[in-house]
Amino acid sequence: MSTLEVRATSVAGPRGREIARLARWFHNLHLPDGTQTAPDHALGDFPAVKWRQVAPHVPERLEGWSALDVGCDAGCDAGFDSFELARRGERVTAMDIDPHYLAQARWAAGELGLEGRIELRQQSVYDPASPADRYDLVLFLGVLYHLRHPLLALDVLREVTRRQLVLQTLTMPGEEAVEPAPSIGLFEREPMQRPGWPRMAFIERALEDDPTDWWAPDHACVEAMLRAAGFRILERPGHEIYVCARSKASRRLRPRCMSPSCARSLRSPERR
Repeated sequence: MSTLEVRATSVAGPRGREIARLARWFHNLHLPDGTQTAPDHALGDFPAVKWRQVAPHVPERLEGWSALDVGCDAGCDAGFDSFELARRGERVTAMDIDPHYLAQARWAAGELGLEGRIELRQQSVYDPASPADRYDLVLFLGVLYHLRHPLLALDVLREVTRRQLVLQTLTMPGEEAVEPAPSIGLFEREPMQRPGWPRMAFIERALEDDPTDWWAPDHACVEAMLRAAGFRILERPGHEIYVCARSKASRRLRPRCMSPSCARSLRSPERR
């Protein structure tokens, strides 16, 4: 359990008992009667504070758009982002590998009157998509650094993204970025030590007592990974947030498909 998750609240009555039953809460949801699921969150009114940065860069009305909220252990916690998309007028597919968070989202969708607009799937980002699984908008918020294979995840999401990807991830400090040379020599590796070269720190044990945190890329690395997966960055609406579109081609070859057995083998070690 992460130290940022809230175990329970002091809300009385049946709703309070349900909130306590479904704890731990990482998302502070505002229910119609004013009840909040995690009002004492260490990050404040989270993730509303992050959503306010993302919201202006998502169409106000999503009629005709298909949307995917990729949770995969973090981003879909309790379904906050999915609910915000559903309120904009379109059916949303929300996926997560953790049944606990899916149960929170299922309960909260009923409380908010949005259950008919959200399809919840227990599914990994690595799972192969059918030809019909293509989405105009993909939210990938708070997930990348939880994955053992982050670049592969971006490769898969490029295949299912029609128009726009919104990425948010934990990063290392530093905003400097350089355009790498087309190639570096085997015995001339000094450029990789210079400021602005893409770097990603490996988290061997845990971050905030959360053993599912694996990586902390810097800004240059996030940009480089997005380019390598076949995305171009349109805007940066806030710290650690990237609004992207598909580019015509990635910088290197990407896997075109993945067998179900391969997806299962990648999914199984995500948790330590």
